[in-house]
Amino acid sequence: MKISEISVYSHQIPVVHGRYRMSVGELTTLETTLVRIVTDDGLTGWGETCPVGPVYQPHHAAGAQAALTELAPRLIGEDPTRILSLHRRMNALLDGHEYAKAALDIAAHDITGKHFQVRVADLLGGAETERVPSYYALAIGEPDEVAEQAVRRADEGYPRLQLKAGSRPVEIDIETVRKVWERVGGRVQLAVDANRSLTARDVLRLSRECRDIPFVIEQPTRTMDELPGIRDRIEHAVYLDETTVDVNAVLRAVGSHLCEGFGLKVTRLGGLLPMTTVRGICEARSLPHTCDDAWGGDIIAAACTHLGATVSPRLNEGVWIAQPYLGGHYGPDCDIDVVAGHIALPPGPGLGITPDESQFGTPVAAFG
Repeated sequence: MKISEISVYSHQIPVVHGRYRMSVGELTTLETTLVRIVTDDGLTGWGETCPVGPVYQPHHAAGAQAALTELAPRLIGEDPTRILSLHRRMNALLDGHEYAKAALDIAAHDITGKHFQVRVADLLGGAETERVPSYYALAIGEPDEVAEQAVRRADEGYPRLQLKAGSRPVEIDIETVRKVWERVGGRVQLAVDANRSLTARDVLRLSRECRDIPFVIEQPTRTMDELPGIRDRIEHAVYLDETTVDVNAVLRAVGSHLCEGFGLKVTRLGGLLPMTTVRGICEARSLPHTCDDAWGGDIIAAACTHLGATVSPRLNEGVWIAQPYLGGHYGPDCDIDVVAGHIALPPGPGLGITPDESQFGTPVAAFG
């Protein structure tokens, strides 16, 4: 089997209810990049990468498309079912740009699953569950408003809630955490996610003034280098997210005892193959983690759900997908949704979804 065609699409994803606020700004619409791979025997695989604007990470849509344009013509003729070899080939062609390579990785997994008539979850080691736990990320807002939303999401069955923090006086974040705990404490797991926006001073204050509330602090500081000086004084478990830019960064964090878990992103790490490496590291050290992504539509959601289904249940912090914040799906055969706080694993083969490519218009680039 050989790759005969690769097409790259740009697609706008609107955010329902107008906007979503986090410490790096407000989102109203996002540009996602989709990849379609076609093989010489007629199989089609889909991948996707969707940065949250240009400042959440050093990723942006135009950068993904430029990287894919660099890679794609040189991958024609490669066997997409040899996924490790495909990664080695991509790395030989382009240094870095893992978030772009991830779209090709996901499409290759989709094709490989279809070729062998198995689900992507089975390619990744086998599903531990058919109903994958999810979590809901509560945008930055007034404390009472966020607490009301927390009650609604807990009532819907979400086992975990993430509270966005940062970009405002830490006193307001502390008040928000306390009001959420008063309303839903004990019903759900809580995470407070600063998206790299807190100073070391404010991390310590947040933890000290909420020491009686069980939650994890996710990615509190901008860099890993800020953590060693304060880690022993933080009274909550710390999870790392944005600073885990690759597998080596995960190894550094684990080896230096900087955290007790991770919020992992499939595209940031380069796709499903490197994510399975990190999944193994986390299991070896008993580190809880999520399997999600920055944003994206049904293709990203399916990939994250397949991977999340393979995580050991005792370490599974859930799969976040953007569907509750989006205005629709990629077609009638793309029914990835959160129901009662969980995501049903698509039955497959491959990713188990079939996008309606007419939604995406003309490719921005096509090769083969």
